[in-house]
Amino acid sequence: MIPYKSDPRGGAPKKEKRYHVYAVPSKAAFEIRYPRVEGYTRAIRNRVTVEWRSLPVLPLVPGTIPPEVDVKGGLPNNEGRSSLTGPGAVENVTLNPYRKGRRLQELVFDMAAALTKDYKAQPRCEVPTHVLFPQMAKIVERYLKDFVEPVPPADILDVFLSPYYGWVIERLLEAIRPDTSQGEAPEVPRYEANRGPGSTAEVDFWTSREPREVVHSHLNYMVPDTKKWEQSAAYYIDNHPATAAFVKNAGLGFSVPYLHNGQMHDYIPDFIVKLKAAPETHVILETKGYDPFTEVKQEAAERWAAAVNADGTYGKWIYGLARKPEEVARIISAAAESVQ
Repeated sequence: MIPYKSDPRGGAPKKEKRYHVYAVPSKAAFEIRYPRVEGYTRAIRNRVTVEWRSLPVLPLVPGTIPPEVDVKGGLPNNEGRSSLTGPGAVENVTLNPYRKGRRLQELVFDMAAALTKDYKAQPRCEVPTHVLFPQMAKIVERYLKDFVEPVPPADILDVFLSPYYGWVIERLLEAIRPDTSQGEAPEVPRYEANRGPGSTAEVDFWTSREPREVVHSHLNYMVPDTKKWEQSAAYYIDNHPATAAFVKNAGLGFSVPYLHNGQMHDYIPDFIVKLKAAPETHVILETKGYDPFTEVKQEAAERWAAAVNADGTYGKWIYGLARKPEEVARIISAAAESVQ
């Protein structure tokens, strides 16, 4: 005899349905290959510049990092909890003493010196320090003037405190490029040494997300991460006359490296679209809702595309950001027209 106790919930839970996503051999004509970039190489002799057009704005938001606070001795109330009511004065603590003893130009020079030191430590940077520092000072000055937005009671001087200071250094280090207009060699990608280019032929995974069948894809399914957004985007891509092939970046492994908070991260865009164009052209397409790091990721993707284009081994790459489904077709059309 084996004791048995019935399940009061009415039996075993329903088994979750899973889908097998893989590259279909008969659809090999829709294969997409991409380079695996792990970093960048710069060979600078004299001049640097910044791609100001794609540089993200840095807001100094008091609600996130308060520049002032009210404090008071924590006296317990009748319930034993600390309270601001009762005897004792409330003190307003601000950053004014710090701000009063500093000048903006002095801090600009300090930041430029830190940038110069970090940049000189990079391999193949041959520009002398006395030539590089004045360029860095001008870059820092313009960034603080045009790309830092202090929200009162925050002040522009607060950008020299943590974590803002580190964010500015990171963003400028990522944005500074060799000045090709002055004869410098362009920045080029550093590809992974232990792996070759990635391909849709390597995709093979299982998922519980409900997929969608598509036509112009090497894979049997497109696996969306949303309820409607990416499905709509895939429809526009699949039916666009300029689309030769496309793939949803799920199980593909395509990523763009970027630096934030002192650590390297991988930005994973939504789609890669191969166009009917010569030379071979791909669009990295992002369908984006709210994301506080949208501009940081966009700058990283445009840097990736510029470096890969400069190398030329993998054809031409264009980055597009769609905030609405109807913008997808416009981005693909614009990309196709740019290579005609």
